[in-house]
Amino acid sequence: MSAAVDQGGPMGHIKYASDVGAPVEVAFTYTDNHQFVPDWMFGVASFEPTGEVDQGLGALFATAARLGPWHPTISCEITEYRRNVVIGYTLRGRLSGTLTLRFDPLGYGRSVLTSEAEYAAPRGFLGRMCARLVDSAVRSALRRTESRLRREIEEFHGTDLVGRIA
Repeated sequence: MSAAVDQGGPMGHIKYASDVGAPVEVAFTYTDNHQFVPDWMFGVASFEPTGEVDQGLGALFATAARLGPWHPTISCEITEYRRNVVIGYTLRGRLSGTLTLRFDPLGYGRSVLTSEAEYAAPRGFLGRMCARLVDSAVRSALRRTESRLRREIEEFHGTDLVGRIA
């Protein structure tokens, strides 16, 4: 289970699953390499280790985001990790939430990538008025992240199979 970002309010939750044209081991190996993160994670310009380790549970990264005119640096920690099963990223700072990527075998050299995002729902009167806009933006960012990751994994594996299962 991924660590939820608790900011004392309701959490938004979005989940997508897709068919990837690569075995779990290949998909996980690609995703686990921090050097590839800017290639697939929406809005990420750089993803640099800040601690002693650069993968696995507890690994810390400085993440430079590029979201339109806003370019924050965000702290990111791997808070869930099981080799060939799951990687959970927790973002901390002005932009916070979790991204959990699960990998399941589908057979015949294919796998299922399930992408889940949890984020603090906007609070206050203005926040509630903007809640649909925020939800739409997070939904779009997760969809783009999932789509780019799937494409990058398949290129890494040398295939071009693209399909959606959920």
